[in-house]
Amino acid sequence: MSGRSRTAVLLAAVVTFGALLVPSAHAAPKAPRTAVLDGGRLQRTRARLGHDPRLRRALRDLTARADTWLDQGPWTVVDKPRPAPGGDVHEYLSQAPYWWPTATPTADNPWGCPYVQRDGQRNPEVDSGTDRQDAEKVFGSTYDLALAWYYTGKAAYAEKAGQILRTWFLDPATRMNPDLQHAQFIPCAYDGRAIGIIDFSQSYTSVLDAQAILAAGAPGWSAEDRTAMGRWNADFLDWLKNSDFGKQEGAAANNHGTFYDMQLAALAYATGDTALVRRTVLDARAKRIDPQIAADGSQPRELARTRSWHYSTFDLVAYTRLAAIGRHVGVNLWSYRGPDGQSLFKAVGCLLPAATGAAAWPHPELEFHRYAATDVVHAAADAGDTAAGAAVARLEAPPGGDLWALRPAAEQLDSMAG
Repeated sequence: MSGRSRTAVLLAAVVTFGALLVPSAHAAPKAPRTAVLDGGRLQRTRARLGHDPRLRRALRDLTARADTWLDQGPWTVVDKPRPAPGGDVHEYLSQAPYWWPTATPTADNPWGCPYVQRDGQRNPEVDSGTDRQDAEKVFGSTYDLALAWYYTGKAAYAEKAGQILRTWFLDPATRMNPDLQHAQFIPCAYDGRAIGIIDFSQSYTSVLDAQAILAAGAPGWSAEDRTAMGRWNADFLDWLKNSDFGKQEGAAANNHGTFYDMQLAALAYATGDTALVRRTVLDARAKRIDPQIAADGSQPRELARTRSWHYSTFDLVAYTRLAAIGRHVGVNLWSYRGPDGQSLFKAVGCLLPAATGAAAWPHPELEFHRYAATDVVHAAADAGDTAAGAAVARLEAPPGGDLWALRPAAEQLDSMAG
C-alpha cells in the first residue's frame, strides 16, 4: 500500500470514529434553557467535541455511564412493598437514614421501636422498602442520558430518559404525587418530616436540567410531555412554598436551608417565576452566607457533624448551583462579601488543602473522600478564583471520571447519606 493510500485509510478511520462521537452539524440541537447548567456553554462544548481530545475522553466516560442506564428502569413509586402512611401508593416514601431500632423486631413490635439517632451512621434498612433509592436512580439516569443525547445525538439515550420521566412523574398509573409529605419518616414516631425535603433538593435540579435538555429537540419527549412536566413542577413548587414542611425546611439554618433555596430558585426558573428566582438568590446573601459561613470561610454548622468534610462540600454544592441560577437574573453570588468578609470563594478556599492532598482534613469525618470537593473547586475556578484555578490540576477525579468539562454544575460526588 502506498503512503498516500495509508494516509487515506487513517483519515477515514478518524472521520468514522469522530462520527460515532459527534453527530452531523445540521442535527445540532439548540442551547437548552437549563436552570443550573449553562445552556450556551453546553452548545459551545458540543461544537468543540470534534477537535478536543480532552472533551472526547470525558464523553467516553459520560456515555459509559449513560449506557449502563439503557437496560435499567423505569422506576415508580407504586412498586414499594407497602405504601406511605395513609395508604396512597402514589405518595413518595423514604426513611430517616441515621435512625436505628433499639429492640429486636417481634410480631408485636415489627420495627424494633423505639428508634434512636446515630449521626452519620446509615441504617441499611433505609435502602429497601421505600422510594429513595429508586428516586436517586431517576435523578442520575435522566441527567446522564439527556446529556449523552445532547452530545452524541443518539436517540436511544433521549428515548430512555423520556420513558423514565413519564413513568415516575406523569403516567396516571405510576406517577408520584408532587409532594414530600412522607419523606424521611421514623418508624413509630413520625409519618414524615420536613427534613426529608433534602431527598429531592439535593438532586432534583438535575432532573429539571435534563427536562430542559430534552426540550431542545430530543426524540421521545413530546410537547405534551413538556406541558405535563411543567404542571408537575408548578404543583411541586406550590407545595414547597406553602406547605408546613416546606416552610420549616426553608427556615433551616444549615445545608437543608441552602438546598431548599436552591431548589426553590430552580423550580421558579423552570416555571417562569423570575421574580421569585431573583428574590431567593438575593436573600441568600444575608439569610444564608452571612450566618452560615465564618470569616475564615469555614462552615461551623457543617463542621459540627460527624461527616464534616462531606457536609462542608455538600453545602457548597447547593451554594454553587444557586450562584449558577443567579446568572439568569443578574445576581452574582460569587462576588458577595458579608460583613465579616464571608464569601463563597473563602468557603471553597477552606477546602483546598484537603482537596488537593496538600494537608489532612482537620475535622471529624467518618468517610473521607478527597474527590468530594472536586466539582465545587471547579465551580470556584470557573467563577474566577485564582487559588481554585491553580488547584484544579491537583484535584482527584471521582469514580467514573471528572465530567466537569461536559456538565459544569456541581454534583455531590461522594456517597449521599441524608
